Amino acid sequence: MNRDIKNIVSQMTLEEKAGMCSGLDVWHLKGVERLGIPSIMVANGSNGLHKQTASSESANMNSGIPSTCFPTAAGLASTWNRELIREVGTALGEVCQAENIAVLLGPGANIKRSPLGGRNFEYFSEDPYLSSEIAASHIQGVQSQGVGTSLKHFAVNNQEYHRMTYDAVIDERTLREIYLASFEGAVKKGQPWTLMTAYNKINGSYASQNDHLLGDVLRNEWGYEGLVVSDWGAVDQIVDSLAGGLELEMPGNGDISEKKIIHAVKNQKLSVEVLDIAVERMLQRVFMHLDNKKENATFDQDEHHQLARKVASESIVLLKNTDNVLPLEKSSKVAIIGALAQKPKFQGGGSAFVVPTRVDIPLDEINQLATSEDLITYAPGYTLDSEDVDNSLMEEAILAAQVADVTVIFAGLPDGFETELADRAHLLLPYNQQQLIEAIAAVQSKVVVVLMNGAALEMPWATSVSSIVEAYLGGQAVGGAIADVLFGEVNPSGKLAETFPMKLAHNPSFLNFPGEGNRVEYKEGIFVGYRYYDTKKIEPLFPFGHGLSYTTFEYSNLTMSRTELSDTDTVDVQVTISNTGSRAGKETVQLYVKDIESSVVRPDKELKDFAKVELKPGEHTTISFTLHKRAFAYYNVALKDWHVESGSFEIMIGGSSSTIALGATILVNSTVSLRQTYDRNSLLGELMTNPVAAPILQALTQNFQASMGIAEGDEKTAKMMQAALTGMPLRNLVTFSQGGFTDGMVEQLLIQLNEQN
Repeated sequence: MNRDIKNIVSQMTLEEKAGMCSGLDVWHLKGVERLGIPSIMVANGSNGLHKQTASSESANMNSGIPSTCFPTAAGLASTWNRELIREVGTALGEVCQAENIAVLLGPGANIKRSPLGGRNFEYFSEDPYLSSEIAASHIQGVQSQGVGTSLKHFAVNNQEYHRMTYDAVIDERTLREIYLASFEGAVKKGQPWTLMTAYNKINGSYASQNDHLLGDVLRNEWGYEGLVVSDWGAVDQIVDSLAGGLELEMPGNGDISEKKIIHAVKNQKLSVEVLDIAVERMLQRVFMHLDNKKENATFDQDEHHQLARKVASESIVLLKNTDNVLPLEKSSKVAIIGALAQKPKFQGGGSAFVVPTRVDIPLDEINQLATSEDLITYAPGYTLDSEDVDNSLMEEAILAAQVADVTVIFAGLPDGFETELADRAHLLLPYNQQQLIEAIAAVQSKVVVVLMNGAALEMPWATSVSSIVEAYLGGQAVGGAIADVLFGEVNPSGKLAETFPMKLAHNPSFLNFPGEGNRVEYKEGIFVGYRYYDTKKIEPLFPFGHGLSYTTFEYSNLTMSRTELSDTDTVDVQVTISNTGSRAGKETVQLYVKDIESSVVRPDKELKDFAKVELKPGEHTTISFTLHKRAFAYYNVALKDWHVESGSFEIMIGGSSSTIALGATILVNSTVSLRQTYDRNSLLGELMTNPVAAPILQALTQNFQASMGIAEGDEKTAKMMQAALTGMPLRNLVTFSQGGFTDGMVEQLLIQLNEQN
């Protein structure tokens, strides 16, 4: 329905306009009944709807209506499957329609800077391209049902420690290439109805009132036209936030903010025009909800549960599988060890908590798939409410393992280890679980460890076991999904969306996380995750993009539509992928780009595209990628734009960041000439690369060397002197040339060089 929103706003009083800029309560926006503006409801949930019950409309994180609990973001990203994530979003949109929810508060696109981040399970990846692609698909799915999303938490929100006050001190290039890039693609491709600001400051200014973030970047550069809402309690000063680009403060605080806004407008500290724009944007979203509302909307809980099982199965990452211990034979005698097999950990704590419609128990699902329940024995092995070793439980587990053909240990992080409001203290499993794994491995040669956790772990026991299955926090159907993978009903196809380091100390943010006091310096810069490990040649436990299969794949026939292009052109890259094994399976083909020689520091490689394909045994297909300027560019702070340096780039194709199967080189020519300005302190080595300055300086340096008494043929001393000269500023030629080069000559040379540019 077409509405004249500007006309509606013109009929509103100042009090009504000001009132709409903060919520009615925890979950509702204010309406204006006399103008036909209703109050609408928003709710948490990236992996399931967290809607408060009518009797408890507070911020209680552990209450709400039952809703299908899908895998958390860490698992969703591990599917590397855009289409499947879109299906999840569609299902979530259906639930929201049935529950009259206008906006679902998610997904979260923050970068996993450190594996200690308390909300890492809620975020997709350490890589901005993968994160933005998965987020965009999620948004598209939800919004296809006429329900809005709220992309969060914008931006540089990477820890829970002092999360409401810390200042993320970060350089512009790092901000653009890593932390904003994770949102940029999601904003442009997904067009989320709303965008939620983070709690923290960025370079001294709170995200909810950061005009560079919300004005320069989000509105002016990215062209975002949606509504900007604060995280709950993230606003420092409401008037500054409105001036900085925020439209809506949540939750409601009575009339406190309303009075501040009215006072600011009346005292000309906030323009009516800014206030009107904020209200217009809110009304656009309110009426979008009304116009897209489906009366008597319903959804099928059983279908959603089956989708949750499908997604959980595809999110599972087979990290290790020595001697093909997996998949299990259904006739094998299997010992199932671990309390998590009976009480699975399938989601994290905090505002993302979902009350599930049901929960598949791993032990029950395994019993259903085995030839006979008599083949399956179970021992809890440890308790979930303590890290202490229970000797009786340990002995029972060891006895069960000794008489089994294969032992499957369920391990993971109990409640409280991964949650909003607190970062992790370490990357280890609870002590009793570590001891259990080592003890079982000492008496059983075929040990499979199934992990239920939301982020990276250290695994000092990894070499002692045959197979490791990363199930992440796989949602309410994770039990069935694990059983499917263990017995080969599903061929695992998940790939890590984050690096698992050998040790926490190897992580690039280790010395600067979580900062000191309220100041967090991002000193590792652009070297986050695999960008750091690959560039520093530090072998991780499991690399970014890693994930095994029960079949094998072969890469061949890498071709490009051109071998030279300008930065305004595109290039098509094709590669053939073949299933060379005996089972049907899915493979994620990953494309990385490397700048072979750059004047600025760049990572060893960066993910620029990916595609997931399903192939039968013996089947092959050709995958096509199209690369644009951004695939080769870095963010040039001086230009305030993305820039490609002329030169050669390597296109790399493989199954992970560390298993590159094919490569090809392409020459990219920049259409942008960087203006180089020289001054008295420009280094001679830098000037010697200039064709005008080079012959002049060459003669001068030769004369300088001669005046220093360096004889011809004394190559060792000459080389040493040449090295010293390259690091010398131009002005020093006046000092050391004994009159051969004057200040006037310096000025004339600089004029000539700078006019040339």
